[in-house]
Amino acid sequence: MSNKQPEAVSSVQKTMAIFETLCTEKEIGISDLSQRLMMSKSTVYRFLQTMKILGYVSQEGETERYALTLKLFEIGSGALSNIDIISYAHSEMSKISDETMEALHLGALDGDSIIYIHKIDSKYKLSMQSRIGKRNPLYSTAIGKVLLAERSEDDVRERLKNVVFTKSTPKTHKCIEELIAELPKVRAQGYGEDNEEQEVGLRCLAVPVYDRFHHVVAGMSISLPTMRFTESKKEEFIKLLHASAAVVSSRLGCKEYPSFS
Repeated sequence: MSNKQPEAVSSVQKTMAIFETLCTEKEIGISDLSQRLMMSKSTVYRFLQTMKILGYVSQEGETERYALTLKLFEIGSGALSNIDIISYAHSEMSKISDETMEALHLGALDGDSIIYIHKIDSKYKLSMQSRIGKRNPLYSTAIGKVLLAERSEDDVRERLKNVVFTKSTPKTHKCIEELIAELPKVRAQGYGEDNEEQEVGLRCLAVPVYDRFHHVVAGMSISLPTMRFTESKKEEFIKLLHASAAVVSSRLGCKEYPSFS
């Protein structure tokens, strides 16, 4: 049986070896890099050019010297930030759960979707099509709308340019124009709403969580069946979510959580 690794595995190993070597030097030339890694100069050059196109590596002028950009730091910081958010958010979400008995979610932006990074189940044993790590569309979820609301229209269009707007329910937005028309309202009021747009019979409210740069890094939501939803509960839940999101944002370095009317 051959011990030869699949080409894809070998490519990943070479990529990581280049990353790890670049981490030890402010900048390095192809000849030195190829000698250290025992790879041919042509192979190293090919990998570096791909890394350069993707934004992970910079090249000093027309020289053969390369250096890492801050993109890896950005990715690592994002992952670390999510871990912090989860630990900070858990106690706040638990308080709301104890008070309302409803389901709570924490979601972050990932490409053209949201990804659930934390969840507290309903004490009513509400069955929902959600789990930690699950992705859902941005256009039909309260968290998705909150994550998009602070972004420019051009950014939203670019992010969703390849997304097919699937009609999960009769109330789901049919196209990007409908979604974009709703986002200014979400931004002004400080919360997003899913009115049976993702699942029939389910309402969801979400508010933004900010980091130290006052960027929206996550959405915190509460979900409940329409039969338990009332306008008075809506107002109460939004206040609870804003209060908890303000605490989490503060712990992430946000100096002042916005005051929404």
